[in-house]
Amino acid sequence: LKTVNDPELGIDIWHLGLIYEIAIDDDGNVKIDYTLTTMGCPIGPMIEDEVRQATSGIEGMGELTMEMVMYPPWTPEKMHPLAKSALGFV
Repeated sequence: LKTVNDPELGIDIWHLGLIYEIAIDDDGNVKIDYTLTTMGCPIGPMIEDEVRQATSGIEGMGELTMEMVMYPPWTPEKMHPLAKSALGFV
């Protein structure tokens, strides 16, 4: 997920703090809960497509399910310190 960038900010979705939860069941199926930086942000489908591409070659991985969640709302405090520094929040 560190290879999937938010196209507007140029920072990966992991370091931006957009990934809220990753769950893997006994069959290797993966569920990812993610959010966006703003509620009306139109890039959700693009992020999902890029995550699917980035994870498609993972051996043993079953079905990928992604769910966009808006609670709790994303804030800059959720960012990794490197992302904060790159965006001038530090």
